[in-house]
Amino acid sequence: MRIFGKGRHRPSASWRQATDRAFTLIGDGRYEDAGALLTRAADLEPWLSESWFNLALLHKFRHDWEQARAAGLRAVALLDRSQGAPDWWNVGIAATALQDWPLARRAWQAYGLKVPGGVAASGEPTGMDLGSAAVRLSPEGEAEVVWGRRLDPARIEVLSIPLPSSGRRWGEAVLHDGVPHGERTTGAGDSYPVFDEIELWAPSPVPTWVVLLEAATEDDRDALEKLAADAGFAAEDWSSSVRLLCRMCSESRMPSDEGDGEHLDPHDHSEPGHPGPLGHRSPGALWVPERECGIAAPAALVRGLLDGWVADSPDSRDWRDLEEVC
Repeated sequence: MRIFGKGRHRPSASWRQATDRAFTLIGDGRYEDAGALLTRAADLEPWLSESWFNLALLHKFRHDWEQARAAGLRAVALLDRSQGAPDWWNVGIAATALQDWPLARRAWQAYGLKVPGGVAASGEPTGMDLGSAAVRLSPEGEAEVVWGRRLDPARIEVLSIPLPSSGRRWGEAVLHDGVPHGERTTGAGDSYPVFDEIELWAPSPVPTWVVLLEAATEDDRDALEKLAADAGFAAEDWSSSVRLLCRMCSESRMPSDEGDGEHLDPHDHSEPGHPGPLGHRSPGALWVPERECGIAAPAALVRGLLDGWVADSPDSRDWRDLEEVC
């Protein structure tokens, strides 16, 4: 072993015991006690990149981004491979949380990702074009999986309208972890990863409203969603889009909707009278005119949006009980 080089050696039994115990404590949420043990492990084996990787991971769990960045940089300095190490991914998350864009760019490139040369006025990398993904909001609480657009490897812009229990809004950017927990598939066979939210990165000023619609047909419902989108905001039929899933189902490979016709999704745990595709079925019919709808729009616009929607087809549309919920 070379003391000041990057040569690897087998960690001591004391290091392994301290590390194993620390991760048991992390699983119990005892971060302070785990931190003392991981600091001891780093003192025992300061030339081992895993010592600093583990500390960086702990600081990420604690959302202590300055410490996560510092430990992560010590970890990558001791790596014995130049590209693809998860140490760089953790550095990228910490740098993104801190808006340290030069380091974030360096981290993603070192991990092996292509980072275009474009930058926003703030300095953040742009144009990575990572596509769509799903993110699990409040993963340790009343978790909810929503759709979004990946801004970079550590952030997603929320494009669904989250339920008020999540405390999140349409248009917000959330920082997310690097390892997906589950997938969502479409009828075309495309699959999308589900990432766990770490924390809110950028809030949205647009409030969330809930309203009861009378929409005679799916086309009537679709017209409201299009009207909201054309105005630069969003409407979402929660009666169709929300499914209640247990944790095991949520973290597995799941279809993104219930499918067509009379197909019943065995993973949908919603009940009659509650949100969710199965909860809004009626005997012998798939469509129920009364819909619970989420709307993301400013207070000055939302009533005019709904009134305009009704005015376009007053015989088949109506609304009531509008309430701001988040």
